[in-house]
Amino acid sequence: MNTAGTFRAAVVRTPAGPDSIEIIDVPVAEPGPGEVRVGVAAAPVNPTDLGVVSGFFHDLGMIDQPEHTGLGWDFAGTVLATGPGVDLAVGTRVAGVVLGFDRDFGTYAEQLVVPATDLAVVPDGLDLVPAATVPLSGLSAAQILDMLGEAPADGDRLLVIGAAGAIGAGVAALAPDRGWRVTGLARAADEQFVRGLGADFVTAVEPGWDAVVDATPQQTWGLKPVRDSGVFVGVRPNIVPAVERGITVNVLMVRSDGPRLGQLLALAAAGRLPTRVHAVLPLDRAADAHRAMAEGGARGRYVLEP
Repeated sequence: MNTAGTFRAAVVRTPAGPDSIEIIDVPVAEPGPGEVRVGVAAAPVNPTDLGVVSGFFHDLGMIDQPEHTGLGWDFAGTVLATGPGVDLAVGTRVAGVVLGFDRDFGTYAEQLVVPATDLAVVPDGLDLVPAATVPLSGLSAAQILDMLGEAPADGDRLLVIGAAGAIGAGVAALAPDRGWRVTGLARAADEQFVRGLGADFVTAVEPGWDAVVDATPQQTWGLKPVRDSGVFVGVRPNIVPAVERGITVNVLMVRSDGPRLGQLLALAAAGRLPTRVHAVLPLDRAADAHRAMAEGGARGRYVLEP
Protein backbone atom coordinates (compact mmCIF):
# COMPACT_ATOMS: atom_id res chain seq x y z
CA MET A 1 0.00 0.00 0.00
CA ASN A 2 1.48 3.34 -1.02
CA THR A 3 -0.01 5.91 1.36
CA ALA A 4 -2.37 5.93 4.31
CA GLY A 5 -5.97 5.76 3.20
CA THR A 6 -5.26 4.43 -0.30
CA PHE A 7 -4.54 1.11 -1.98
CA ARG A 8 -3.20 0.07 -5.37
CA ALA A 9 -5.39 -1.27 -8.18
CA ALA A 10 -4.86 -2.14 -11.84
CA VAL A 11 -7.14 -0.39 -14.34
CA VAL A 12 -7.34 0.71 -17.96
CA ARG A 13 -8.39 4.18 -19.12
CA THR A 14 -8.11 3.86 -22.89
CA PRO A 15 -7.91 0.13 -23.69
CA ALA A 16 -5.12 -0.68 -26.12
CA GLY A 17 -3.63 -3.98 -24.98
CA PRO A 18 -1.37 -4.83 -22.03
CA ASP A 19 0.62 -1.59 -22.26
CA SER A 20 -2.56 0.32 -21.35
CA ILE A 21 -2.79 -1.30 -17.90
CA GLU A 22 -2.08 1.24 -15.15
CA ILE A 23 -1.52 0.82 -11.43
CA ILE A 24 -3.29 3.66 -9.61
CA ASP A 25 -3.95 4.65 -5.99
CA VAL A 26 -7.58 4.31 -4.91
CA PRO A 27 -9.14 5.65 -1.69
CA VAL A 28 -9.96 3.00 0.91
CA ALA A 29 -13.73 2.50 1.26
CA GLU A 30 -15.34 1.15 4.40
CA PRO A 31 -17.90 -1.64 4.01
CA GLY A 32 -21.57 -0.78 4.31
CA PRO A 33 -24.39 -2.98 5.60
CA GLY A 34 -23.91 -6.57 4.44
CA GLU A 35 -20.48 -5.80 2.96
CA VAL A 36 -16.93 -6.93 3.65
CA ARG A 37 -13.59 -5.28 2.94
CA VAL A 38 -11.09 -7.93 1.87
CA GLY A 39 -7.33 -7.74 1.62
CA VAL A 40 -6.70 -9.46 -1.70
CA ALA A 41 -3.99 -12.13 -1.62
CA ALA A 42 -4.40 -13.53 -5.14
CA ALA A 43 -6.32 -12.68 -8.31
CA PRO A 44 -6.21 -14.86 -11.44
CA VAL A 45 -5.97 -13.51 -14.97
CA ASN A 46 -9.01 -14.61 -17.02
CA PRO A 47 -9.62 -14.51 -20.78
CA THR A 48 -12.29 -11.87 -20.18
CA ASP A 49 -9.63 -9.59 -18.71
CA LEU A 50 -7.72 -9.75 -21.98
CA GLY A 51 -10.91 -8.74 -23.77
CA VAL A 52 -11.38 -5.75 -21.49
CA VAL A 53 -7.78 -4.58 -21.92
CA SER A 54 -7.95 -4.95 -25.71
CA GLY A 55 -11.14 -2.87 -25.90
CA PHE A 56 -13.28 -5.76 -27.18
CA PHE A 57 -16.04 -5.24 -24.63
CA HIS A 58 -15.83 -1.46 -24.94
CA ASP A 59 -16.43 -1.82 -28.68
CA LEU A 60 -19.49 -3.99 -27.97
CA GLY A 61 -20.93 -1.21 -25.81
CA MET A 62 -20.69 -3.33 -22.64
CA ILE A 63 -18.29 -0.94 -20.88
CA ASP A 64 -18.78 2.81 -20.47
CA GLN A 65 -16.62 4.06 -17.61
CA PRO A 66 -15.83 7.79 -17.63
CA GLU A 67 -12.47 7.54 -15.84
CA HIS A 68 -11.18 3.98 -15.78
CA THR A 69 -12.27 0.33 -15.88
CA GLY A 70 -11.27 -2.08 -13.14
CA LEU A 71 -9.65 -5.40 -14.00
CA GLY A 72 -10.09 -8.83 -12.47
CA TRP A 73 -13.00 -11.12 -11.68
CA ASP A 74 -12.15 -13.62 -8.95
CA PHE A 75 -9.95 -13.48 -5.88
CA ALA A 76 -8.99 -14.93 -2.54
CA GLY A 77 -7.88 -13.02 0.51
CA THR A 78 -8.51 -12.14 4.14
CA VAL A 79 -11.33 -10.18 5.76
CA LEU A 80 -10.06 -6.77 6.92
CA ALA A 81 -13.34 -5.16 8.03
CA THR A 82 -17.05 -5.91 8.03
CA GLY A 83 -20.16 -3.80 7.82
CA PRO A 84 -23.33 -4.11 9.91
CA GLY A 85 -25.11 -7.45 9.63
CA VAL A 86 -22.04 -9.49 8.67
CA ASP A 87 -20.94 -12.37 10.91
CA LEU A 88 -17.57 -13.07 9.28
CA ALA A 89 -14.68 -12.44 11.65
CA VAL A 90 -11.77 -10.20 10.73
CA GLY A 91 -8.93 -12.46 9.59
CA THR A 92 -11.20 -15.06 7.96
CA ARG A 93 -9.81 -16.41 4.66
CA VAL A 94 -12.38 -16.00 1.89
CA ALA A 95 -12.78 -16.22 -1.88
CA GLY A 96 -15.29 -14.72 -4.26
CA VAL A 97 -16.04 -13.32 -7.69
CA VAL A 98 -16.93 -9.84 -8.95
CA LEU A 99 -19.14 -10.08 -12.01
CA GLY A 100 -20.02 -7.63 -14.77
CA PHE A 101 -17.91 -5.64 -17.19
CA ASP A 102 -19.01 -2.04 -16.65
CA ARG A 103 -17.31 -1.22 -13.34
CA ASP A 104 -14.50 1.00 -12.14
CA PHE A 105 -13.04 -1.60 -9.76
CA GLY A 106 -11.88 -5.19 -10.00
CA THR A 107 -9.92 -7.86 -8.20
CA TYR A 108 -6.51 -6.80 -9.50
CA ALA A 109 -6.22 -4.71 -6.35
CA GLU A 110 -4.82 -4.72 -2.83
CA GLN A 111 -8.30 -4.35 -1.36
CA LEU A 112 -11.91 -4.91 -2.38
CA VAL A 113 -15.34 -4.21 -0.88
CA VAL A 114 -17.91 -6.88 -1.79
CA PRO A 115 -21.24 -8.25 -0.53
CA ALA A 116 -20.71 -10.87 2.16
CA THR A 117 -23.25 -13.15 0.44
CA ASP A 118 -20.90 -13.45 -2.56
CA LEU A 119 -18.07 -14.82 -0.41
CA ALA A 120 -17.18 -18.31 0.78
CA VAL A 121 -14.74 -19.34 3.47
CA VAL A 122 -11.58 -21.00 2.15
CA PRO A 123 -10.96 -24.40 3.84
CA ASP A 124 -7.87 -24.63 6.02
CA GLY A 125 -6.23 -27.16 3.71
CA LEU A 126 -6.35 -24.91 0.63
CA ASP A 127 -3.78 -22.18 -0.03
CA LEU A 128 -5.16 -18.79 -1.08
CA VAL A 129 -3.39 -18.82 -4.47
CA PRO A 130 -5.08 -21.98 -5.81
CA ALA A 131 -8.29 -20.98 -4.00
CA ALA A 132 -8.39 -17.81 -6.10
CA THR A 133 -8.67 -19.90 -9.27
CA VAL A 134 -11.92 -21.55 -8.13
CA PRO A 135 -14.67 -18.88 -8.05
CA LEU A 136 -15.16 -17.96 -11.71
CA SER A 137 -14.23 -21.24 -13.39
CA GLY A 138 -15.74 -23.40 -10.65
CA LEU A 139 -19.07 -21.58 -10.57
CA SER A 140 -19.11 -21.63 -14.37
CA ALA A 141 -18.62 -25.40 -14.43
CA ALA A 142 -21.24 -26.00 -11.73
CA GLN A 143 -23.82 -23.82 -13.47
CA ILE A 144 -23.13 -25.51 -16.80
CA LEU A 145 -23.92 -28.82 -15.11
CA ASP A 146 -27.16 -27.32 -13.81
CA MET A 147 -28.09 -26.62 -17.44
CA LEU A 148 -27.27 -30.19 -18.42
CA GLY A 149 -29.10 -31.70 -15.47
CA GLU A 150 -28.99 -35.39 -14.66
CA ALA A 151 -27.91 -37.63 -17.52
CA PRO A 152 -30.97 -39.23 -19.12
CA ALA A 153 -31.17 -43.02 -19.26
CA ASP A 154 -31.37 -42.96 -23.06
CA GLY A 155 -28.27 -40.83 -23.70
CA ASP A 156 -25.49 -40.10 -21.22
CA ARG A 157 -22.49 -39.44 -23.51
CA LEU A 158 -21.05 -35.98 -22.84
CA LEU A 159 -18.28 -34.38 -24.90
CA VAL A 160 -16.40 -31.54 -23.21
CA ILE A 161 -14.55 -29.44 -25.78
CA GLY A 162 -11.63 -27.65 -24.16
CA ALA A 163 -11.42 -30.18 -21.33
CA ALA A 164 -7.89 -29.07 -20.42
CA GLY A 165 -8.99 -25.49 -19.76
CA ALA A 166 -10.18 -24.16 -16.41
CA ILE A 167 -13.93 -24.38 -17.06
CA GLY A 168 -13.80 -27.52 -19.18
CA ALA A 169 -11.72 -29.38 -16.60
CA GLY A 170 -14.24 -28.47 -13.93
CA VAL A 171 -17.11 -29.80 -16.03
CA ALA A 172 -15.23 -33.01 -16.81
CA ALA A 173 -14.39 -33.56 -13.13
CA LEU A 174 -17.90 -32.92 -11.79
CA ALA A 175 -20.17 -34.28 -14.54
CA PRO A 176 -19.90 -37.95 -13.48
CA ASP A 177 -21.69 -36.99 -10.26
CA ARG A 178 -24.71 -36.23 -12.47
CA GLY A 179 -24.47 -39.59 -14.24
CA TRP A 180 -22.68 -38.41 -17.39
CA ARG A 181 -20.05 -40.50 -19.16
CA VAL A 182 -17.49 -37.86 -20.03
CA THR A 183 -15.08 -37.63 -22.94
CA GLY A 184 -12.74 -34.68 -23.06
CA LEU A 185 -11.43 -33.10 -26.25
CA ALA A 186 -8.07 -31.34 -26.05
CA ARG A 187 -4.61 -31.35 -27.57
CA ALA A 188 -2.67 -34.60 -27.53
CA ALA A 189 -0.26 -33.19 -24.95
CA ASP A 190 -3.16 -32.85 -22.50
CA GLU A 191 -4.24 -36.50 -22.60
CA GLN A 192 -2.73 -37.49 -19.26
CA PHE A 193 -4.35 -34.55 -17.47
CA VAL A 194 -7.79 -35.12 -19.01
CA ARG A 195 -7.73 -38.84 -18.28
CA GLY A 196 -6.66 -37.97 -14.74
CA LEU A 197 -10.01 -36.21 -14.36
CA GLY A 198 -11.71 -39.56 -14.96
CA ALA A 199 -12.71 -38.80 -18.54
CA ASP A 200 -12.05 -40.57 -21.82
CA PHE A 201 -10.01 -38.59 -24.32
CA VAL A 202 -10.16 -37.55 -27.99
CA THR A 203 -8.32 -35.03 -30.14
CA ALA A 204 -10.88 -34.72 -32.95
CA VAL A 205 -14.59 -33.94 -33.05
CA GLU A 206 -17.03 -36.54 -34.29
CA PRO A 207 -20.83 -36.23 -34.43
CA GLY A 208 -23.41 -38.10 -32.40
CA TRP A 209 -22.90 -36.90 -28.80
CA ASP A 210 -25.90 -36.76 -26.48
CA ALA A 211 -24.60 -33.53 -24.95
CA VAL A 212 -21.74 -31.20 -25.78
CA VAL A 213 -20.19 -28.52 -23.59
CA ASP A 214 -17.94 -26.19 -25.58
CA ALA A 215 -15.79 -24.36 -23.03
CA THR A 216 -13.55 -22.72 -25.65
CA PRO A 217 -13.82 -19.05 -26.68
CA GLN A 218 -14.03 -19.95 -30.38
CA GLN A 219 -16.88 -22.49 -30.36
CA THR A 220 -15.55 -23.59 -33.73
CA TRP A 221 -17.77 -26.64 -34.23
CA GLY A 222 -21.13 -25.18 -33.22
CA LEU A 223 -23.86 -27.82 -33.04
CA LYS A 224 -22.24 -30.27 -35.47
CA PRO A 225 -21.07 -32.71 -32.77
CA VAL A 226 -24.53 -32.86 -31.10
CA ARG A 227 -27.01 -35.59 -32.06
CA ASP A 228 -30.59 -34.74 -32.99
CA SER A 229 -32.56 -33.64 -29.89
CA GLY A 230 -29.35 -33.46 -27.88
CA VAL A 231 -28.08 -30.65 -25.63
CA PHE A 232 -25.45 -27.97 -26.25
CA VAL A 233 -23.94 -25.54 -23.72
CA GLY A 234 -21.57 -22.76 -24.75
CA VAL A 235 -19.71 -20.08 -22.80
CA ARG A 236 -19.96 -17.17 -25.25
CA PRO A 237 -23.16 -15.12 -24.91
CA ASN A 238 -22.32 -13.32 -28.15
CA ILE A 239 -21.89 -16.58 -30.09
CA VAL A 240 -25.12 -18.55 -29.71
CA PRO A 241 -25.77 -21.18 -32.41
CA ALA A 242 -29.18 -21.09 -34.08
CA VAL A 243 -31.36 -23.96 -32.89
CA GLU A 244 -31.56 -26.88 -35.31
CA ARG A 245 -32.50 -30.57 -35.30
CA GLY A 246 -34.37 -30.26 -32.03
CA ILE A 247 -31.19 -29.50 -30.09
CA THR A 248 -31.55 -27.62 -26.80
CA VAL A 249 -29.10 -24.69 -26.85
CA ASN A 250 -27.91 -23.08 -23.61
CA VAL A 251 -25.40 -20.32 -22.97
CA LEU A 252 -23.60 -19.67 -19.70
CA MET A 253 -24.24 -16.41 -17.85
CA VAL A 254 -22.38 -17.09 -14.63
CA ARG A 255 -23.95 -15.90 -11.37
CA SER A 256 -22.36 -15.26 -7.99
CA ASP A 257 -23.33 -17.87 -5.40
CA GLY A 258 -21.54 -17.87 -2.06
CA PRO A 259 -22.94 -21.18 -0.70
CA ARG A 260 -22.21 -23.01 -3.97
CA LEU A 261 -18.71 -21.55 -4.02
CA GLY A 262 -18.17 -22.95 -0.53
CA GLN A 263 -18.98 -26.42 -1.82
CA LEU A 264 -16.60 -26.00 -4.75
CA LEU A 265 -13.76 -24.82 -2.50
CA ALA A 266 -14.29 -27.91 -0.36
CA LEU A 267 -14.04 -30.09 -3.48
CA ALA A 268 -10.84 -28.26 -4.46
CA ALA A 269 -9.38 -28.81 -1.01
CA ALA A 270 -10.21 -32.52 -1.32
CA GLY A 271 -8.50 -32.74 -4.73
CA ARG A 272 -11.73 -33.36 -6.63
CA LEU A 273 -11.71 -30.04 -8.50
CA PRO A 274 -8.50 -29.07 -10.32
CA THR A 275 -6.72 -25.85 -9.31
CA ARG A 276 -3.74 -25.37 -11.60
CA VAL A 277 -1.45 -22.38 -11.23
CA HIS A 278 1.08 -21.78 -14.00
CA ALA A 279 2.82 -18.73 -12.52
CA VAL A 280 2.42 -16.16 -9.76
CA LEU A 281 3.38 -12.56 -10.52
CA PRO A 282 3.19 -9.31 -8.52
CA LEU A 283 0.42 -6.84 -9.30
CA ASP A 284 2.75 -4.42 -11.05
CA ARG A 285 3.50 -7.13 -13.62
CA ALA A 286 -0.13 -7.50 -14.67
CA ALA A 287 0.79 -6.45 -18.22
CA ASP A 288 3.41 -9.22 -18.40
CA ALA A 289 0.83 -11.76 -17.24
CA HIS A 290 -1.56 -10.59 -19.97
CA ARG A 291 1.12 -10.85 -22.65
CA ALA A 292 2.09 -14.35 -21.55
CA MET A 293 -1.51 -15.54 -21.41
CA ALA A 294 -2.21 -14.11 -24.87
CA GLU A 295 0.62 -16.23 -26.29
CA GLY A 296 -1.31 -19.35 -25.27
CA GLY A 297 -0.01 -22.80 -24.53
CA ALA A 298 0.18 -22.50 -20.75
CA ARG A 299 -1.75 -25.01 -18.70
CA GLY A 300 -2.81 -23.45 -15.42
CA ARG A 301 -3.55 -19.89 -14.44
CA TYR A 302 -1.48 -16.76 -14.19
CA VAL A 303 -2.21 -15.36 -10.73
CA LEU A 304 -1.43 -11.84 -9.50
CA GLU A 305 -0.35 -11.17 -5.93
CA PRO A 306 -1.14 -7.54 -4.97
